[in-house]
Amino acid sequence: MAAYRLSPGAVIEALGSNEHRGLSEDEARARLERDGPNQLRTRKPIPGWRKLLAQFTDPLVILLLLAAAVSLALWLFERESDLPYEAIAILAIVILNAAMGFIQQARAEQSVAALRQMSAARARVIRGGEQRSIPARDVVVGDILMMEEGDTIPADGRLIQSVALQTSEASLTGESLPETKEPETIIGEAAIGDRQNMVFSGTTVTYGRGKAVVTATGMQSQMGQIAGMLEAALPETTPLQQDLARLGRLLGLVVLAIAAVMIVTIILVEHVSGFSAVFDVLILGVALAVAAVPEGLPAVVTAVLALGVQRMARRNAIVRHLAAVETLGSANVIASDKTGTLTRNEMTVRAVVTASGRVILGGTGYAPEGQVTAWRDGAEATGDLSDDLRLELERALTVGDRATNAVLQQEDGQWTIQGDPTEGALIVAARKVGLTDETLDSRYRRVGEVPFSSERKLMSTLHTDSQQREHIQVFTKGAPDVLLGRCNRERVGDTTRPLTPERRKELLATNEQLAGEALRTLGVAARMLPADDFEPEDVGDHVEQDLIFVGLIGMIDPPRQEAREAVTQALAAGIRPVMITGDHPVTAAVIGAELGICRDGRAVTGAEIDRMPDDLLYRTAREVSVYARVNPEHKLRIVKALQRDGAIVAMTGDGVNDAPALRTADIGVAMGITGTDVSRKASDIILADDNFASIVAAVEEGRAIFANIRKFLRYLLSSNMGEVLTMFFGVLLADIIGLGMTSDGLALPLLATQILWINMVSDGAPALALGLDPGDEEAMKRPPRPRKEGVITRQMWAGIVMVGAITAAGTLFVLDASLPAGLIEGTGDLAYGQTMAFTTLVLFSMFTVFTSRSDESSAFKGLFSNPWLWGSIALALALQMAVVYLPFLQQAFSTVSLAPGDWLFCATVASSVLWLRELSKLLMPKRKEPRINRGSSGI
Repeated sequence: MAAYRLSPGAVIEALGSNEHRGLSEDEARARLERDGPNQLRTRKPIPGWRKLLAQFTDPLVILLLLAAAVSLALWLFERESDLPYEAIAILAIVILNAAMGFIQQARAEQSVAALRQMSAARARVIRGGEQRSIPARDVVVGDILMMEEGDTIPADGRLIQSVALQTSEASLTGESLPETKEPETIIGEAAIGDRQNMVFSGTTVTYGRGKAVVTATGMQSQMGQIAGMLEAALPETTPLQQDLARLGRLLGLVVLAIAAVMIVTIILVEHVSGFSAVFDVLILGVALAVAAVPEGLPAVVTAVLALGVQRMARRNAIVRHLAAVETLGSANVIASDKTGTLTRNEMTVRAVVTASGRVILGGTGYAPEGQVTAWRDGAEATGDLSDDLRLELERALTVGDRATNAVLQQEDGQWTIQGDPTEGALIVAARKVGLTDETLDSRYRRVGEVPFSSERKLMSTLHTDSQQREHIQVFTKGAPDVLLGRCNRERVGDTTRPLTPERRKELLATNEQLAGEALRTLGVAARMLPADDFEPEDVGDHVEQDLIFVGLIGMIDPPRQEAREAVTQALAAGIRPVMITGDHPVTAAVIGAELGICRDGRAVTGAEIDRMPDDLLYRTAREVSVYARVNPEHKLRIVKALQRDGAIVAMTGDGVNDAPALRTADIGVAMGITGTDVSRKASDIILADDNFASIVAAVEEGRAIFANIRKFLRYLLSSNMGEVLTMFFGVLLADIIGLGMTSDGLALPLLATQILWINMVSDGAPALALGLDPGDEEAMKRPPRPRKEGVITRQMWAGIVMVGAITAAGTLFVLDASLPAGLIEGTGDLAYGQTMAFTTLVLFSMFTVFTSRSDESSAFKGLFSNPWLWGSIALALALQMAVVYLPFLQQAFSTVSLAPGDWLFCATVASSVLWLRELSKLLMPKRKEPRINRGSSGI
């Protein structure tokens, strides 16, 4: 049975320990040898050489390596040039891509390393009847652990004693406030956040002191179990990576098929025989492979994603993995933690209820700014507060401010609280109504304190009063139901009245109403003692009698001001927000409804998820958008259920408890300010400003980047399709277009080096410039692309084939017109004809770059919106002119000089792809975009 369901004595007996003497040194040493040190297991790091080799496993990269190997082998056999230019160029592209990927790769063991850093350095335990300080790694199961304020707890333990003990478990459970710990046994199952008699490794003591018996260490602790899940939750490949892998395999098959068909066809049709002729055919096969494979594609994809990283960084989204840029743009579910992500993780007083009414305090967080308004008939009222209501409000917040030990301070423009966040919220509320620290300090000087205890659920402070020197003021705050039992009067304006049973019931009903609004409530009360009879050493809980009830204060960790707008934008973009939190169900449901995440107020708890089989959870995940009191295991199951439904899930979080889900989700988004090292290192993207709205901005950038990836894929594949078809039909129709056989063997429309130049140089710069195209203003008004929709759609393939066919037809037409034989009589030799065809293909690419910006919109829309595109075209043209006119490049690429009329002829023919593609867009039926129900919380 779980330790929290057993009494402390039963746990101690089961573990063979003793509450007063602890374990003996010999027994502790034996257990340490048996169970191992109290630290998280580390996975053996992957050697750097293996990580580097992993960069060469992509199908497209393997295809390029094979092409380079064949090209190198043929060069070694033929030796027609000084260096194997083709092989060197291909290898340079592959190595550049591998280097960029290697630098960007995140090491998986960093997540576990960060978890280890959260462990306590030392621990205080009882060994052999003596209290000792030992290294935390030496703590064993059965040790009696001593804890006090400020300690980091080194292991999981069952509480034995508690003196006002409170621990901060936000990083483990997501709960905003410190948890009060009590040793009473819990009956029945309880989530981690509800195990009030347990303390957990890696959490901290914020108040009080306690004693516990260690029940789990190392990998068996809750922190260790999370580390284990991190090891098991291997990151999946992103949709873009999967699509490009499929594309690489497809291109590989196409290359092999084209090469095989061409070689067999030529051997049979041309009756090729003899080693020399067969060798020429093999050269043609290499040329076709070079034509079919877009050598620059891996490098361009990597470069465009890297540029996208810089753009997203300017919008406060720091990308750790390049492929995450595109994936975030494809996300259709954002599964968000509540505390610190949708909310500020800063308690804020929202309501104060006194005898004369209810007051609403505006503003969020610790900044002492916000409007103060009265609440009348269920709505906020404008205008000033009544005199009595203002007096009661100031009195209530004076009590709240003085009965605290927290400090409000401002550093670098940021307001922060040192101490308990609940007490900090009371101080901030006092400042909002004009009660300054200087004014209160000058009037009230503390002379005594009755500390908070879990038994009393109250805290009181005693003060002298400079305006009433004959009295000592007692200010008390605590649980409203307990506090009301200590009160016999109620403050009304500047007077008091008896607290009748009917009024008590009314106040308790109001307290329940505030709790139903997810507000954490505190009661505040006061009384005066005669100053003459006051002795500081006699201060005790007896002063907490005959109190005057002042008011109820309701506070909450409020949603970020920009979070509601961000949720609305997400819904408008077809993205479903889902809240997954360790907080209380009522709080989660209210925050979810306030943000617009859910409408029905339903929140499914972790206990309910435990009882759900996978099929039921799968159906639940399609309907429910708020989950509360969940453990890390629950978050994993929810994310997997959403993914099973075909969703691309972006999971946000900031705590240790979020790390496994961050790793499992398609895209993990961690908080940069409040996030733990664990969550940041388990994520793909980090939000520098912890702002949920930045996620929506990052989604917008991601969609723009993916659209640009499609643009340059459309461009590169269209150009390569034109090259393949040019080579294919150029050889098949060689006799018809005047190419035929030469004394040196089979004549090709283009040389392999010329094709490689087009792929790498002429196509490279424009493709990269397409990655800098500005985003579409309508992108966030359309739903995300379906998970099963590839990076290249059927419509895109149709456009690619069409452009390729036009390019091939136009290039072969120019080649035919340049040669003396064929359908059109020309006057040039083979070198001239190949140079004309070479130049025409380059110019076709320049016009294709504009048609590739969209399959539907006109190329003239936003024609001058991307200056980089025009610059890349100018660069490509300058490089082509260099190849045509510079002698040493003429020799390397077998080109000859062209006259201005030749350029005009080539450009005129090449422009045909622009006009014909524009005509096809006009004739194409317009696709109807699915409309999004912006008021829905579903997809």
